[in-house]
Amino acid sequence: MKPAAPLADFARIVQAALAEDLGERGDITTEAIVPAGTGMKAVIRSREDGCIAGVDAIPIVLARFSEPASAQIVAADGTEVRAGDIVATLSGSAQTLLSAERVMLNLVGRLSGIATATAAVVRAVAGTGAAIKDTRKTTPGLRMLEKYAVAVGGGVNHRFGLYDAVLIKDNHIAAAGSVAGAVSRVRARWGDAFPVQVEVDTLAQLEEALAIGVGAVLLDNMAPDVLRRAVAIARGRCHLEASGGITLANVRAVAETGVDSISLGWLTHSARSLDLGLDVG
Repeated sequence: MKPAAPLADFARIVQAALAEDLGERGDITTEAIVPAGTGMKAVIRSREDGCIAGVDAIPIVLARFSEPASAQIVAADGTEVRAGDIVATLSGSAQTLLSAERVMLNLVGRLSGIATATAAVVRAVAGTGAAIKDTRKTTPGLRMLEKYAVAVGGGVNHRFGLYDAVLIKDNHIAAAGSVAGAVSRVRARWGDAFPVQVEVDTLAQLEEALAIGVGAVLLDNMAPDVLRRAVAIARGRCHLEASGGITLANVRAVAETGVDSISLGWLTHSARSLDLGLDVG
């Protein structure tokens, strides 16, 4: 099922991006060269193979300008495109299309790059049963859009922030003195209000988490042979998530250990934007 686009977040980011690009004077180059009221037709085209995400930004950007321009989306979010494929056709004010070009391409290119990277990983683990998750390693201010792009690419969203799920990490465990101590404090404060996951570095910590009935454990930076042992120890008693040091090259080996999910920070913090261009005519 296609995820719902976070339109309010698109509108918020578009407003900020245009303010950043136009400043107080607007597009001084276009206004000097192109007379008001001039018409234009153009297309947004992919320069490479990839998975499209973020096309809702295109009409939102165009609507922010005084001279009208419209877009017809050809490649909806989730569409796999080849180099040369058209993503959207545009028509209307030449001033608007030229002034809107970079913000449209930046947003759709960035989100399509994340969706493309995610789709590649999802394909790599196909048939193993392992879900691919994102993390909080996102661009400040763009988290909702970047996580949406992960979902478009076939991934699963992890917690959206510090407010919607508990993840007890190594520093929390150090502060509490033990896994059990940290979990006990969380349960005393929140009861069953939030899902609780514990990050562990060793199999001994995993066994400690299992003994107190934790429902989800993040296995941090464990080699595939250790992950297999973790799966054998857990015997399905909790959700096991692998994370740390996982790349497109080794993700299949990690998935084949039997873990339930794999989280990858680089889907959002290091994915390369998809190369898109606007062609006039």
